[in-house]
Amino acid sequence: MSSTLHPEVLWAQRSSETEDAQNVLFVTINLPDIQKDSLKFDLQPTKVSFAAKAGDAAKGIQEKDYAFDLDFFAEIDPEASSHKLTTRSLVLNLRKKEKQAEYWPRLTKEKVRSQFIKTDFSKWVDEDEQEGEAAPAEDEDFMGGMPGGMGGMPGMGGMGGMPGMGGMGGMPGMGGMGGMPGMEGMGGMDMEKLMAQMGQMGAGGAGPSGSGADDDDDDDSDDDGPPPLEEAEPAK
Repeated sequence: MSSTLHPEVLWAQRSSETEDAQNVLFVTINLPDIQKDSLKFDLQPTKVSFAAKAGDAAKGIQEKDYAFDLDFFAEIDPEASSHKLTTRSLVLNLRKKEKQAEYWPRLTKEKVRSQFIKTDFSKWVDEDEQEGEAAPAEDEDFMGGMPGGMGGMPGMGGMGGMPGMGGMGGMPGMGGMGGMPGMEGMGGMDMEKLMAQMGQMGAGGAGPSGSGADDDDDDDSDDDGPPPLEEAEPAK
């Protein structure tokens, strides 16, 4: 004969000084395949008792006995409470007897930690947030909530369509910055020469500090990469 087991109990709550329907406990006895004819459920103002057999031998699911008794932290109103049996659990909606703004600090009367009683995070909200609206979907998945992810942002498709950037297509080899309207002047700065210098810095094999300590080795190597840009002449 198998020993009696303790099912997992998940719980969450709401509180209100004025609204009965918002002054409740959500308790779920998380136990699939409860045999209805074996269920013994007794709800009192200060406690709840549960016993049942769960499993289905015909489906190869081992049948086991489960039971527990639980003393509530404070009183509930059994007449205003309800329960529903599903194929996966016994769901309880328990009305707190006293209307108050503060949450119960715990579900049980005794301050003891139980590995079987856990917070139901799918239903839980913090006490100071229970009156607020749910967070918008885009806040929950900031990147995923944008149309097409980052690719769906206008002008972000390969940086090809950003207004004022000339599609970045007019920048062959980043050489002349010719595709960027409004960049011709730049206070008289020779942009082609500047970009040539930047290209030289990037191709010089410099370490993290950019010191170019391996320049001598690079000069002697048979690198098949693009020719160095230091010989580029300013556009006339």
